[in-house]
Amino acid sequence: MQLFVNSTLNDTLKAKLQQHLSSDIISVFRSDLPESDQQAAFQSADLLLGNPPVAWFSESMSNLKFWQLDSAGFDGYKSVRVQASIANMGDYFARPCAETMVAGILAVYRRIPELALLQSRSEWVGAPIRGRTDSLWKKRVVILGTGTIGQAVRQMLAGFACDTKMLARTDPQADLHSAEELKAVLPQTDIVVNCLPGTAAGFFSADLIAAMKPGSLYANVGRGTTTDEPALIRALQSGRLGSAVLDVTAKEPLPTDNPLWTLPTVLLTQHTGGGQPDEDGGKVDLFLRNLTLFQAGQPLENAVELGRGY
Repeated sequence: MQLFVNSTLNDTLKAKLQQHLSSDIISVFRSDLPESDQQAAFQSADLLLGNPPVAWFSESMSNLKFWQLDSAGFDGYKSVRVQASIANMGDYFARPCAETMVAGILAVYRRIPELALLQSRSEWVGAPIRGRTDSLWKKRVVILGTGTIGQAVRQMLAGFACDTKMLARTDPQADLHSAEELKAVLPQTDIVVNCLPGTAAGFFSADLIAAMKPGSLYANVGRGTTTDEPALIRALQSGRLGSAVLDVTAKEPLPTDNPLWTLPTVLLTQHTGGGQPDEDGGKVDLFLRNLTLFQAGQPLENAVELGRGY
């Protein structure tokens, strides 16, 4: 059998992976191949680790038996049709993403970016900044999405005694289930944290942005395409929205002429939200565990169905 590794791994992890594979599995690393040979090697694969270009699935993948995604999200593959058993990373990135959102909100409220800039200039301002700080304590928060990231955000915010509501279209445990219900509470909401997947494209519309409480904060760690970005930019430029913490944007990398770069009320974390120590090592470990389960005919960890989106 042939394993195609689309994920970029260092030499240590390549060696670890090969050490734990049975002798009948030949591993081929995309990063070791010239670009002209990569797609052909992919299409010969029986096993797959990582997230290859969607266009590569245009031809039949009849050999593919097991596919371990190296991400939690996989909405970009909803049109892909393969007979393989498929798993994603599950909640592997949930807590780091939640920490990024909480850290970003605290940084904005406590004026950390401004203070860091002053430090780089050896410039002491001090007391005047105190009056412009804010506190996360007992803020009213709406979290969009009740998946693992949203649940982790809610858990962390509990330590700040926040009044938290969650939105999900079909989850009966959610507090809100529609854009209309969300719009009704936005005028009293201090913070909106977007944890929605790409399948919710355009959900946080200009209409919802207009309904937000003046001076409130918008945070997004889901997908940039779920937000009407031009409307968000206008709301921030006018000062009607207080600030934004954005791990994701509609286009990545963010074009250099996008106003989000220069708006002083915006903190960009550049899609680093899920980062953690030995991140790639965790991907290899899950692949090996799931490969063992697959070969034994047992259920996979974090099994998913592309067409259903979960």
